[in-house]
Order: sequence, then structure tokens, then C-alpha cells
Amino acid sequence: MDDVAAIAKMAAASLDDVSAATAKAGSKAVGVVVDDAAVTPGYAMGFTPERELPIVWKIGLGSLRNKFLFLLPGALLLSAFARWAVTPILMLGGTYLCFEATEKIIEALSGHSHTKSDPDTSDLAQSSSRLEEQKIAGAIRTDFILSGEIMAIALSTVADRPLAIQAGALALVSLGITLAVYGVVGLIVKMDDIGVRLAQQTSTMVRTFGRALVKSMPQLLKILSTVGTAAMLWVGGGILLHGFEHFGLNSIPLLIEHLSERVAFMPGAAWLTFAMGSAMLGIVIGGVITAVVHWMHGKHEGAA
Repeated sequence: MDDVAAIAKMAAASLDDVSAATAKAGSKAVGVVVDDAAVTPGYAMGFTPERELPIVWKIGLGSLRNKFLFLLPGALLLSAFARWAVTPILMLGGTYLCFEATEKIIEALSGHSHTKSDPDTSDLAQSSSRLEEQKIAGAIRTDFILSGEIMAIALSTVADRPLAIQAGALALVSLGITLAVYGVVGLIVKMDDIGVRLAQQTSTMVRTFGRALVKSMPQLLKILSTVGTAAMLWVGGGILLHGFEHFGLNSIPLLIEHLSERVAFMPGAAWLTFAMGSAMLGIVIGGVITAVVHWMHGKHEGAA
């Protein structure tokens, strides 16, 4: 009985360690999660209502496949044999976040998109099933990038823990984030249908709420996109700041830390200052990369 009790205590301690590591890892990945939830609904829009949830379900299964078959084993191998590479890979992911967010801002301000539309997905002559397959495949490819960033961020927070704790934490983060994101996405894509159903009820108050829900959907999607872009900037910039500290480049991190300490007497002001400083760094780095990418793109088109 003593042995059983000792084993039970060890198992409980291990579960506590996994839970703590999961909470820490999941909180660090919140910015990418918001962007994932903001981006994915667009892939299920434009289809008949009865196809929206099946599409979200297929994308969610693809996301789980991305995480558990490819990204989770890769993260554990990286942690076991090349831990030194975690920070550089994380900084690459942070740089990509900054670039993607800054490009979105530039395109929104200029009203011009530099992304070519896929001729296959824009071909109205193709069958609905073919278009659905292409949308799902595109969403799963996008999810792979976002899930890779989530996994890298989560790994960086538990890289100093035993491999079993890392595996348990990353698995729980992967499952929890996938269920949360695609549960929210499913709700978002059906909100207009819910609003239409409510607008048909006999109660005047319920009908009014249903109409308001339908009318608010475009604005809700815009707000989600804005929040996702802001989250990408402060998360990407924050990743780069921590990377700079890791490699001894402390001038910018110390400046932002000093500014955060100056306003620490106000509740939440220190976090907000750090987030804004991270976002500003993200805009600068993302702007430089965006300018280079667009210059190379224009040069390639000129040569063609």
C-alpha cells in the first residue's frame, strides 16, 4: 500500500507538472491563437449553410493531423537533439508574424492586395465539391504554419522540463487550442444562421436580437481580423525581443523594459507598454521585410 501511495503521489505530481507547463505554454501562444481564429472562418464562408460545419470539422481534423503527426514529434526531436535551435526557429516564426501583420496593415491602408488570387479557387466554373476540397486544403496549409508557430512558442516555455513533461504539455496545448479555435470558428460561421432563425421567432425582442446578430457579422469579422493582426504584432515583436536578449543584444529590450517599469504603478500599464513596444518593433522589422519582398516581387514581374 505504501508503494501504491508513493506511485500515486508521483503520478499526481507529474500531472501537476504537465498542467502547469500546459497553462504556461498555452498563455504564450495566445496571439497566434487569436489570429488562427480570425483567419479560419473565411475558408468556410461562401458555401451553403449545411456545408459550413462539415468544412470546419475537416479543417479541424487536418489541424490535429498537422500537430500530432508532424509538429509534435518534430518539436520533441528538436528539444532532445538540437535545443540550441529552438530560439533561432522561434525568432524566424516571430519575424514571419511581424511580416504577415505588417503586410496586412499596408494592404488595408493602400486598398491594394499584393497577393495573387489562386486561379483554381477563383474559377467559378469548377464544381462546388472541387472548390470545397481546395478551400479545405488551403486552410490546412495555413493552419500548418500557424500551428508550427504555436508549437515553437509552447516548446520554448517548457524546453527546460523533462521530455515526458514536454510531450504531455505540448499534446494538451495542441488538443486544447485546436478544440477552442475550431469551436469558436464553428460558432462564428453559424452566427448568421442563428440570427436568421432568431429573427423568425414570435418574440419582438428575440427577432430584434436576431436581426442585429445578422447585421453585426461583417463588423465582427473585421474586429476579429484587427485583433488578430494586433496580436501577431505584439507576439512576434515580443518573441524577437526575447531572442535579442538570448543573443546578448540588450539595448532595445532594456529600453522597453525600462519604459514598462516607469509606468508599473498603474494596473496593466506595464504589460500594455511592453505590448506596444513589442508591436512597434514588429512593425519596423515587418515593414523592412515587406518592402524587400514587394521590391523583389516587382523586380521579378518587370523581368517577366
